[in-house]
Amino acid sequence: MPLPVIPLFLHDHLGFDSLTVGLVIGVQFVATVLTRGYAGRITDEQGGKRSALIGSAVLGIAGLLYLIAALLDSSPVVSIAIVVTGRLAAGFGESQFVTGCVSWSIASVGPERSSISMSWTGIAMFAALAIGAPVGMALYQVYGLEVAMIACVAAPLVAAAITFRERPWFSPGGVREPFYRVIGQIWREGLGLMLQGVGLAGLTAFASLYFAAERSANAGWVMTAFGVGFIFVRLTFGSLPDRIGGYRVAIWSLAVEAAGQAMLWLAPNPYVAFFGAFVTGLGCALVFPGFGVEALERVSPPNRGSAMGAFVAFLDIAYAISGPLAGLVAAHFGYGSVYLLGAIAAVLGILVARSSRPA
Repeated sequence: MPLPVIPLFLHDHLGFDSLTVGLVIGVQFVATVLTRGYAGRITDEQGGKRSALIGSAVLGIAGLLYLIAALLDSSPVVSIAIVVTGRLAAGFGESQFVTGCVSWSIASVGPERSSISMSWTGIAMFAALAIGAPVGMALYQVYGLEVAMIACVAAPLVAAAITFRERPWFSPGGVREPFYRVIGQIWREGLGLMLQGVGLAGLTAFASLYFAAERSANAGWVMTAFGVGFIFVRLTFGSLPDRIGGYRVAIWSLAVEAAGQAMLWLAPNPYVAFFGAFVTGLGCALVFPGFGVEALERVSPPNRGSAMGAFVAFLDIAYAISGPLAGLVAAHFGYGSVYLLGAIAAVLGILVARSSRPA
């Protein structure tokens, strides 16, 4: 819900430029990547349910900070400082919640079904993007930022209530390796995931400003188009990495993502841009489970939570770097050029996947 709203609040209401908006959006992912190791350790030692409960509580605090920033009639510097604090809290909460849920899900069905498990977890996440972005935008436009941020407080509390009722599942016991060693085992797959994340980061951070520049008020539906494509592929082909191999799936998926990003870059009108977002969703859908299946193959069972934490941390790095980088690109070459950057990154991801495959 806050993804299309916060950039408009910072840019239109507080008067900050595109680079600053990108930095504020990206700072969440700095917090996320720095706490993935802790999330992986909590997950391996105490279970994914515990990590998810911690994450949902902290995400509620992040929404409360956004609400405070909206309510305060103070200087833009104070307001943006509160938003940045909220983004940092959201980063920590997300690292706990997502790492916990992904590892919890895999533990519940077994590693032989890891790709379908990751696919369904991702469906839930991107359904939230598809539904939440237009809902957040509608609340912002009709009722104002305050009501939109109240919704951002309520949603994680509902998630905590659901999580609390469910059965915990745990990874097998055994020798747990230091986090840095786990990173050393899965960095290739993580790098491929990181390059995929550049396009998604640009889509989430700058879609609202891109469409505002084109005099279109339908920015919230961009993430809906992305989410529809993403969920369709996950529902239809979610088990594909388990059946034919993760690298092969990742290569084809990145090629489709590059095509979708190119459509967004060259779009002559909003309808082509919506289709480009849809194609980007088709491509992004199986990159995570594709590389994720291969990452899990490289670590022992007691370290799967840490492996997932390290693996997702590469996506956090993509978001942390891509936000300010895309803001810089947009400031010099226009918002459309952000998606050229995403297309180039996806092509580089194909090269990483090809070089990581066993001979």
